[in-house]
Amino acid sequence: MPPVKPMLAKPAPRIPAGSLYEPKWDGFRSIVFRDGDEVEIGSRNEKPMTRYFPELVEALKANLPERAVVDGEVIVANLDGNTLDFEALQQRIHPAASRVNLLAEQTPASFVAFDLLALGDEDLTAQPFEVRRARLEEALAAARAPVHVTPLTRDVDEARRWFEQFEGAGLDGLIAKKPDQTYQPDKRVMTKIKHERTCDAVVAGYRVHKSGPDLIGSLLLGLYDDRGVLASVGVVGAFPMARRRELFAELQPLVTEFEGHPWNWGAHLEGERTPRKNEGSRWNNGKDLSFVPLRPERVVEVRYDYMEGARFRHTAQWVRWRPDRTPESCTYAQLERPVSFDLAEVLGAE
Repeated sequence: MPPVKPMLAKPAPRIPAGSLYEPKWDGFRSIVFRDGDEVEIGSRNEKPMTRYFPELVEALKANLPERAVVDGEVIVANLDGNTLDFEALQQRIHPAASRVNLLAEQTPASFVAFDLLALGDEDLTAQPFEVRRARLEEALAAARAPVHVTPLTRDVDEARRWFEQFEGAGLDGLIAKKPDQTYQPDKRVMTKIKHERTCDAVVAGYRVHKSGPDLIGSLLLGLYDDRGVLASVGVVGAFPMARRRELFAELQPLVTEFEGHPWNWGAHLEGERTPRKNEGSRWNNGKDLSFVPLRPERVVEVRYDYMEGARFRHTAQWVRWRPDRTPESCTYAQLERPVSFDLAEVLGAE
């Protein structure tokens, strides 16, 4: 019975040998429960997402066994259908039923299954992953889009090819699972291998930490585009507490007004994406995302995994200040762009 905490993965710098390998999907991790006409789509934090994906409920009833619990990922493709679109997926979480139904038609979701936790009255979590995978393939042998079984390979060389190629379809790396691994909810017993790159970015603002007004929560990063406009690309965070206080003091001489700042949202051009002076989080209504503008004069080197459109997909990681770089030299041209790869080929790789 729901909820069930999903099994998690810990990061590794390289692809381990002797494992079974799957693509790492960039969507909403979901454990799906089906009992006849009842379907529940549980999220990673164990909250139900069923109401946001009515089209998936019908598809899951049509493609899953009569009674089953399946671990997988809810994904959305872009309008062309050739790459994942996480931003469009985020928009699916909306309080209004009318909006939910409209988006279900405009940006329909798919479900990619990668583990089978229960079938009928049988609890499979104590079975080795190799057994669960075989049972999953058997149970979903007749499944059709938008329900899929994730590709899997035992060949480490093929896994390396997937790691390089599938990023072009918007995927997030690889997951490695030991063949004899039982399903352990909320334990980091799988391995995830993600792309890691560095770039130099302009620091153009900061948000204060929830613990105090003299602590840096995160630094807002920008890159100059082809027009010479400083575009907002994401944030860098995860500092030790002492470093948060040091950074706050270090950046005070750069604090400026919004007037004349590149991210003066009150004067920005229509269609430009900038951090807002006073906005909230779509995931946490109580979270303050307002920021303090800084003169865009300092450059920082950060680690990131990959871009989603014009922005870092995840929070970047601090490497070092770059006093040898000018802000104007921090452009999108420095970024490595993956070669395009069709999402349909990923789903058909099995």
